[in-house]
Amino acid sequence: MFRKLFFASALALFAGLAAQAQQHYLFVGSYNRDKEKEGVYLFRFNDATGDLQRVSATSGILNPSFLTISPDGKYIYTCSEAQTPNVGGVSSLAFDSTKETLTLLDRQDSGGDNPAYVGLDPQGKWLICANYSGGSLSVFSLNGDGHIAPASQVIPFKDSSILARQRSSHIHAAVFSPDGKYAFFPDLGADKIRAYQLQPGNAQPLQPANPPFTATVPGSGPRHLTFHATLPVAYCIEEIGGMVSVYKYKAGKLDRIQRIKAHLDAPAADYNGADIHISPDSRFLYASAREDANTIFIYAIDAKKGTLREVGRQSTLGKHPRNFAIAPSGKFLLVANQNSGNIVVFKRNPENGLLTATGIEVKVPNPSSLQIRAYH
Repeated sequence: MFRKLFFASALALFAGLAAQAQQHYLFVGSYNRDKEKEGVYLFRFNDATGDLQRVSATSGILNPSFLTISPDGKYIYTCSEAQTPNVGGVSSLAFDSTKETLTLLDRQDSGGDNPAYVGLDPQGKWLICANYSGGSLSVFSLNGDGHIAPASQVIPFKDSSILARQRSSHIHAAVFSPDGKYAFFPDLGADKIRAYQLQPGNAQPLQPANPPFTATVPGSGPRHLTFHATLPVAYCIEEIGGMVSVYKYKAGKLDRIQRIKAHLDAPAADYNGADIHISPDSRFLYASAREDANTIFIYAIDAKKGTLREVGRQSTLGKHPRNFAIAPSGKFLLVANQNSGNIVVFKRNPENGLLTATGIEVKVPNPSSLQIRAYH
């Protein structure tokens, strides 16, 4: 009995020490308008209270509007949405969690104007980029030390759709399938979700999938895409149409099974849907809408079909919620309100998915991208 109690106490102590040794960090990308100004921000994030403590800020990158973290957490990749012709780029930074430092490592041309999104395959060997104004996508090989090779491939498009702002292709996201075998690129300008198969041994590593794209509703403007962790289902938020489309997924192919509202009831020419994420427990989906809405829409996910049912809405307590992130524990949701320059922390109810304002917020100029990760 004594031995069992001893081991139980030791395990409890070890678990407590492990929890104390774990530190969460929030990485923030922004529109700094000048690469000499701070653009990537680092905060300590308290996953027990939701508190944020600024650590540092890094300059040297123009408009690092979107961030993604390598699978091992050692590197941060970003795109420069330069809003200047022929200046689009992708960059990498090294993160030292012991010293709490970010160091700029590398930069490559993105192959198109105004890259808006970068994605990584699950092994961290390939970086894909969505060039919004350039209407193209690009892919880069990574050698494991944070450095980026020149683009292996740049694929431009000339498509259009029915609305004035859809006169040309606008690739708005670059997302790998969970197994890393396929890459998807929502094209807001063409009302298509483009699909490619990753063939690492090929000189042109992205080859068109079968079919090469999924057509969305005309005038919908697909923007961001995310996959369910356990179900063969993907979700896409539509920027213009203000809807979330649900797709059954198999081997590079998307088949729509549902389309549900993600906007306020007032009619609008452009609902400005923005970001979309699934809770770590895979039970709820969240979508943000900007402009007059400034709202996070909350949906319960059917455990078998993956379809959605709206269960709530939450004001983002700021203007233009371009991006948001859910803490790995699922306890908190953080929103980057770009135009009001604030990051707001909400407590998340794991039972019903609803959000409650914590009163915690920090000021950051033009925040546009949030990534949270735990380090030991």
